[in-house]
Amino acid sequence: MDELRWTADDLLVSRLDRPILVVAFRGLFDAAGSATSAVEWLVERLDSSTIGEIDPETFFDFTQERPFVEFDGHGVRRVRWAANRVLAVRTPEGQRDLVLVAGVEPHLRWRTFTEALREAATRTGSQMVVTLGSMSGMSPHSRPPAVTGSSTNRDLAERLGLDNPSYQGPTGVVGVLLDTMDRAGVPAISLRVSVPYYLPDSPNPKATRALLRRFEQVTGVDTAHVALDGPAAEWQLRVDQAVAGDEEVTEHVRRLESQVDRSEDLMPRGDDLAAELEAFLRDQDQRHPDED
Repeated sequence: MDELRWTADDLLVSRLDRPILVVAFRGLFDAAGSATSAVEWLVERLDSSTIGEIDPETFFDFTQERPFVEFDGHGVRRVRWAANRVLAVRTPEGQRDLVLVAGVEPHLRWRTFTEALREAATRTGSQMVVTLGSMSGMSPHSRPPAVTGSSTNRDLAERLGLDNPSYQGPTGVVGVLLDTMDRAGVPAISLRVSVPYYLPDSPNPKATRALLRRFEQVTGVDTAHVALDGPAAEWQLRVDQAVAGDEEVTEHVRRLESQVDRSEDLMPRGDDLAAELEAFLRDQDQRHPDED
């Protein structure tokens, strides 16, 4: 596929241990940038190498997603385009390696774009896909952000206590990607964190931390999410101080807190989620022993 520019070191790719493809896109499902920040966090803290990218030329309206003119460290002027890089990530021994994509939701040719991602999954031997997203919701900033999970694979959803998608309506490229992977027989999970609707554009380390924590519980991959405890606490303190100056907003936050305190966790807790995922993927391998 011409849109997928593959620069991978074949030896590096061959050494990936049971990889999982993880994707997040800036756009409709990235409120406060929490989802793309989660993938970028993994890139920065794990051993990562660029193995490819998706050519932006046919997927973007550059009047909406304009390129940037900048100078590099040597003073050479260059144009930086919207990027969707594919990175291979080595994790500590015994954990599944990752193939990460954190970029910009394209404007055009979504079917072709998601087919390029499916090809990347095939080339890297990725055994499943996890999409990360963040959406504005009724989650107060003073409570742990709610993380919901779903899968169109009924067996996988049942084992991990996930929802089967029931939404009907306009979707983003993530929805198209999940359909593409489903039709290709690649199991996929969607994890989404709720960010306060009254702070949709504010960088939210608390939401990013919650998303990473849930990803770690599901996959067993160490995300070092606890290193975000400090930034998350500082963020909440700043918002607390801002909210305290407005009596109407303070009362509204209290109502949201009351609603959340009466609700149940939207995903099961415990360390057995990763074990259930491993059992599911082993069953998949036994059912399709000849597929690589």
